[in-house]
Amino acid sequence: MTDQRVVLESTLTCPKCGHSETETMPTDACQWFYECKSCKTVLKPLQGDCCVYCSYATVACPPIQLGDSCCGRKE
Repeated sequence: MTDQRVVLESTLTCPKCGHSETETMPTDACQWFYECKSCKTVLKPLQGDCCVYCSYATVACPPIQLGDSCCGRKE
C-alpha cells in the first residue's frame, strides 16, 4: 500500500487576462466553473478535461492526482 499525498492547493490562471489566484480544491465535488477574480470571465473545463483545475491550474484535481477518473466520470 502506498501513501499517496494529495496536494489541495493549486494556482488557477485566467487565459483571458493572465490573473493567477491560489485556491484550495474541493475533495468532495468537481469544480466545473470558476470566475476570474480580476476580469470576471467564467472558466469552464477544456474539452477532454474534467474540471477547471485540470485545464487552468498548476496542480490537477485530487482524483486525477490519485490516478482515478475525476469525480467518478468514466472516460
